[in-house]
Amino acid sequence: MSGLVLVNAERLTTTLRALARFGLNEDGGVDRASFSSADRQARTWLTSWCEEQGLQVAVDGIGNMIVSSPELERGIADRAPVWSGSHIDAVPNGGRYDGPLGVLAAIECLTRLQEEEVSLERPVRAVVYADEEGNYAHLLGSSALARGFTVDELSALVGRDGDRFADTFTAAGGDLLAAARVRLPQGSIHASVELHIEQGPVLEREGLDVANVTGIVAIGGGTLRFLGRADHAGTTPMDGRQDAVLAMADFVTRLPGLAREVGDTSVVTTGIVKVWPGGSNVVAKMAEVVVDYRDPSTEKAAALGDLIASAAQDAAHRRGLQVESHVEPLIPAAPLHETVRQAIQASVQAHGYSSRDLPSGAGHDSQNLATLAPTGMIFVPSVDGRSHSPAELTHDADVVRGANVLLGTLMRLAAAPTA
Repeated sequence: MSGLVLVNAERLTTTLRALARFGLNEDGGVDRASFSSADRQARTWLTSWCEEQGLQVAVDGIGNMIVSSPELERGIADRAPVWSGSHIDAVPNGGRYDGPLGVLAAIECLTRLQEEEVSLERPVRAVVYADEEGNYAHLLGSSALARGFTVDELSALVGRDGDRFADTFTAAGGDLLAAARVRLPQGSIHASVELHIEQGPVLEREGLDVANVTGIVAIGGGTLRFLGRADHAGTTPMDGRQDAVLAMADFVTRLPGLAREVGDTSVVTTGIVKVWPGGSNVVAKMAEVVVDYRDPSTEKAAALGDLIASAAQDAAHRRGLQVESHVEPLIPAAPLHETVRQAIQASVQAHGYSSRDLPSGAGHDSQNLATLAPTGMIFVPSVDGRSHSPAELTHDADVVRGANVLLGTLMRLAAAPTA
């Protein structure tokens, strides 16, 4: 394998700032949901940027972008590649680093490998996963790669703003039939590694450069819709109402106790609530809440999901209502692969950086990739542990250190024997 190769720090940090322009709002946050206008503009810019570096961009049926170097792949293009990447979509009023760091660092690594004409035993490819942030479904693009979706499943997806995935996706040039054909067979990828901000305070608090991630939490969630009856707010007695909001409120207030019942590591969140018809003088006919729950243990996450479903049924029954559940398949917890973690640690040591092992409480596309190939993750510090907000920040020096570790890791993984 070649010696120590470094990323171009100025180029990487400049591209991070350039990508942040797309969807930038007045608060300094980023509004860039997958398949939105801002997302399409960002993808167009990113494609042009890659082509300027001599790289090639392909897009699969559900919108995942795969970036390759034809120059580096001469004679090895048919071998299982090493993948690295993340996402460029953002939560509402999100930050500039969550996702884009992993994407642009992977592209920078691929560019540097090409510039240095590094001899590899297998391809290295940078990947942009579609809708990681779950506007339509948790980890949509990588879930398609790992397990696939049917046309019916895709047609049933609704975004956080109430738009149908099928409508927005086709308006952005997508094809539902092509999206339903996306799935990678086992053996398609040799290994995967993702660089990401920590989204927590540990690395900064301990004064460390990077973390070698040990595993990723299980993630479950879905929509609970309480169905009552619309009535006049002034003429309907309190004991004669079927108020969907009260049933939903009863349900939501039980959730923290359910998480504690399962264990100290379980968490549950309700970040989206909708009410119909939405009049101050109308008893609500319908109330909808989106629930997100997580635990490092797949079994505990599944148990929490069962408790949540039971609590919704009980809250509806107590007020004479019905409840509809639209629950996504549980994304299992993913212990990360020792072989990839060893490659990460060797790269950390080669650069003389400080590090520690750390689990991930956030979900990442890597947990889907871990079902397909040996997978690892690298974390870099987040200032004040802030993420999913305009306050999200990772210092340039930490960005560059993380990218250097990623580059060394990719070189080690792509130099592995093909047998």
